[in-house]
Amino acid sequence: MRHLRWPWIGIASLTVLWSCGGDADPGRSTLERIRRSGVVSVGYANEAPYAYQDRATGRVTGEAPEIARVILDRMGVERIEGVLTEFGALIPRLQAGRFDLIAAGMYITSPRCVQVAFSNPTYSIGEAFIVEEGNPLGLHSYEDIRDAPNTILGVVSGAIERKYAQQAGVADQQITTFPDPPSAMAGVRASRVSAFAATELTVQNLLNKDSEGLERAEPFTDPVIEGESVRGYGAFGFRKDETTLVAEFNRHLADFIGTPEHLKLVEPFGFGESQLPGDMTAKEACEVKVR
Repeated sequence: MRHLRWPWIGIASLTVLWSCGGDADPGRSTLERIRRSGVVSVGYANEAPYAYQDRATGRVTGEAPEIARVILDRMGVERIEGVLTEFGALIPRLQAGRFDLIAAGMYITSPRCVQVAFSNPTYSIGEAFIVEEGNPLGLHSYEDIRDAPNTILGVVSGAIERKYAQQAGVADQQITTFPDPPSAMAGVRASRVSAFAATELTVQNLLNKDSEGLERAEPFTDPVIEGESVRGYGAFGFRKDETTLVAEFNRHLADFIGTPEHLKLVEPFGFGESQLPGDMTAKEACEVKVR
């Protein structure tokens, strides 16, 4: 398999890339265009371990980019260009044609399913909190935040954790939004918020890098909505009309997810057999009335 690079794209490069987006040739589908040109543009957000730029190498990596490399290579696309985008802006910019697909480990949720088409999921995962060392407020669930009106929960803009908190009964005034996970983690350290909610792998990745004064809240109870414990399913996002592209992507994805090659690829990012999505499909995940 060819090895593909994800170059860092500056402002000037973004201008060129945007001018060559999905509207550049309205008579040709995105799948036809990327196969003919050999280039696909991919939106990602800097959130390890899902998708981020390695500062030492400049390479965009993580669970989603590495899987995208494999799948798109099998589809005959030789070059991938990464477009760094704040998480909350990924869907609007995809819809505006700024890039061809989202590779950010984005959860499939029913509101997002109205806006974008998802591939079948590549992983399933639970939630976690980052709290001050010793967890002085005893926060082990979203319900603990709800039941302590003086506590404040930090979440990332556009992330599912705000919805989890709201559906658990956490008041809006108890929720503070940050642009990215490191900022939210810094908010806990500075006592701006009582806890930061994110996926268990995001939390563990952050603490592996810098845990001074902080810890993971353990034990932790995943949110329970309508009597069921909730897990998130992450996938790639596409424009709603890209049915042919999604179908082709899913065809190759089905032959890859759960294989030894897949598990070896994502193991460095903390993913393993316990995070496999099982038989869950995008259609089924979109129908879950949790979010």
